[in-house]
Amino acid sequence: MERSPGDDRTMVAAVMARRPGAFEALVTRYQKLVWHLVYRVVQQPEDTRDLAQEVFLQVHRRLDQFRFESALGTWIGRIAFSVASRHMQRRRLPMVEPDMDGVSPVEWVDDGFDLAASVADADLMRHLHAAIEALPPLQRTLITLYHMEELGIAEVARITDLPEGTVKNYLFRARLRLRQHLETLEACPS
Repeated sequence: MERSPGDDRTMVAAVMARRPGAFEALVTRYQKLVWHLVYRVVQQPEDTRDLAQEVFLQVHRRLDQFRFESALGTWIGRIAFSVASRHMQRRRLPMVEPDMDGVSPVEWVDDGFDLAASVADADLMRHLHAAIEALPPLQRTLITLYHMEELGIAEVARITDLPEGTVKNYLFRARLRLRQHLETLEACPS
């Protein structure tokens, strides 16, 4: 659902004016995005709840710093990704895996693999979700933002503070792993 810059300005103005229910409306609008971002990185429901609260506390504290240079959701997503990344750093958990053997960096995402068509039935969908959960945190997050939240490469790059080429590269690698997982399932049906 596309939001206009006017919607963002109206919402921010209402929160800054401390109108009753304004911040709660902001939380309601963006809680799904924050939950998905944080959970895809940390994969722990309890930590996700705590970190999501931290995200919205930071949003509340820093809302006066929002300059409307991007969508409000992008700005909030960037805070969420930053909070989750710092959590992983504090726990000394890697965000990425070592380079995959035999996979050269690429500068495109469209590799001809139709992810939606590959998961047409429910059993395959269950396997796909398990495969996504097994990806490294950064790849899980990028797959979620790009395919599930349906954000563009530029917006994903702004949220994660990664260059667009790096986002494309990690998406390619994640999609390759998912494709290999699904092809293995097709070759060895249970």
